[in-house]
Amino acid sequence: MSSSRLRMLLFSSMMAAVTAILAQVEIPLPLVPISGQTLAVGIAATILGSRYGAFAMIIYMFLGMTGLPVFAGFAGGAHVVAGPTGGYIIGFIAAAYLTGLFLEKTSFTIKMAIIANLIGMIVTLTFGAIWLKVLLDLSWPAAMAAGVYPFLVVGVMKALMAAWIGIAVRNRLGRSQMRFGEAA
Repeated sequence: MSSSRLRMLLFSSMMAAVTAILAQVEIPLPLVPISGQTLAVGIAATILGSRYGAFAMIIYMFLGMTGLPVFAGFAGGAHVVAGPTGGYIIGFIAAAYLTGLFLEKTSFTIKMAIIANLIGMIVTLTFGAIWLKVLLDLSWPAAMAAGVYPFLVVGVMKALMAAWIGIAVRNRLGRSQMRFGEAA
């Protein structure tokens, strides 16, 4: 294994840990809490790119599924992924991949990172709403009311923060000769 690949795997693991920490920053709501998880997803994808950003979220999901209390509210176990928040957790993987891919195909700038993180937010909310609809047998309006609308304003704020933090960290690490994303 090359040292650059090992470094990226370590960064992915660190971003999974950051996601676990930010998951504990939450505002409780009836079905799905507002948490810092999606902020971490955006930061991971913006720093690491598509493959390693998605890998960080896979690590995060599997750590939680093994029972480690990494999900929001210090929850852990496969039942969390099978429950109402499972669609969002699975959506983190797709969101990280697509956010990173958008940046790799355009450029790692604040403007492109904002667009990419807004796309990631939409992907996560889409996975979550579909999951809620199917799991709880909700109508589309009920699934949107429970799983999308309460998160839009905060989601936009987190997308802006993830873009700014992610690009700042990526640039700082780039100046220290670290390479990220598909080029690594």
